[in-house]
Amino acid sequence: MLQRLTDSPFPSLVDRFVTYAKIHTTSSEESDTYPSTERQWDLARVLVDELKALGLADAGVDEHCYVTATLPASSGCENVPAIAFIAHMDTYPEVGGENVVPTFHENYQGGDIELPKEGRKILAAENPYLQQCLGETIITADGTTLLGADDKAGVAEIMDALTRILENPEWKHGPVKIAFTPDEEVGQGVQHFDVEKFGATVAYTMDGGRRGEVEDETFCADSAIVTFVGRDIHPGFAKDKMVPSVKVAGAFLAGLPREGAPETTEGKQGYIHPIAIKGNTSETDVTLLIRDFDLDQLKPKAETIRGYAEAACAQWPGSGFRMEIKEYYRNMKYDLAKEPRAVEYALEAVKRVGIEPIRGSIRGGTDGSVLSAKGLPTPNVFTGEQAFHGYGEWICVKDMELGVETLLRIIEVWREKEA
Repeated sequence: MLQRLTDSPFPSLVDRFVTYAKIHTTSSEESDTYPSTERQWDLARVLVDELKALGLADAGVDEHCYVTATLPASSGCENVPAIAFIAHMDTYPEVGGENVVPTFHENYQGGDIELPKEGRKILAAENPYLQQCLGETIITADGTTLLGADDKAGVAEIMDALTRILENPEWKHGPVKIAFTPDEEVGQGVQHFDVEKFGATVAYTMDGGRRGEVEDETFCADSAIVTFVGRDIHPGFAKDKMVPSVKVAGAFLAGLPREGAPETTEGKQGYIHPIAIKGNTSETDVTLLIRDFDLDQLKPKAETIRGYAEAACAQWPGSGFRMEIKEYYRNMKYDLAKEPRAVEYALEAVKRVGIEPIRGSIRGGTDGSVLSAKGLPTPNVFTGEQAFHGYGEWICVKDMELGVETLLRIIEVWREKEA
């Protein structure tokens, strides 16, 4: 496939990734701004400058921190439908993402990987995919932060693919759109994204894991906010009068079964997952995630939550609760079925790379879930990121390289099939 110039003035794939990983871009679920953190602008501005240096003249960042750019079609390929590649700039908010120190483990020979700090290890028994990376270079953080391969690997792979195209001007391609988004990790990544203005026929989020995987299914996702209402009174005069909402919430959480929780489910099984509690004697909010691949199973799960809330209040006479359901995203398969080329051409691209394609589903969601619902079919393509959202996050450099080649092959397939 397309090779980088030996004397290229542009950073290598790995150097780009390391640079991006070191930029603090953690998003926040507590913020009411968009993007949720100012620091995401730091990476956005870097990417705009780099895109312009690659010759993408329309590169820019808008008021919502969306970085976009267009690679115009080669001569003779103007009639090929515009396709897009998308990655998110923010990192997961519940594990530290500041002062990331990318750490290299070259020629990995198996076994656990010791991280330099905090006595942490990446356990081979919990990461069987490591066996696919024997003899390769593994990148981790140093044990004090996450790595940020989710999704700065995707950002780096898109940028490296653009660099290869620039350095091989004889290679023919249709129009390619690029977008880097904020706040994906807090479920708001494409809240303000203008699909019609963007102008792509299909898109691909570069935000997947193991090599060869193209994901065309995600969870359907809602959240529930259950607010328990108690009765506050001075604790010195509280006997037979106080109803502490925090304790009612505690009874609710204690009553939730382990069955049907993330730690006991896999595959296509959905779950109910309490993630936050905040309150005082008068009122306490409990936030729960509701996930299922089947849209029809979200409402029964919400009613299950309601039942446990009622049972908790029954233990504390005088208490009450109210419940709010917020819709996040829906299974992308419903919308991808309307544009089968999106997935079919990606699977063909993986084959051309020499990898066995894996058609997978995500026990989570991506920006593509919302974009597909907005009318832009957007399956998810592997980047190599592994064990994300934790201190033990890692990525294999070979998988990053294969991600770049797959991206280029997707462009190639669209050109050949649609020119």
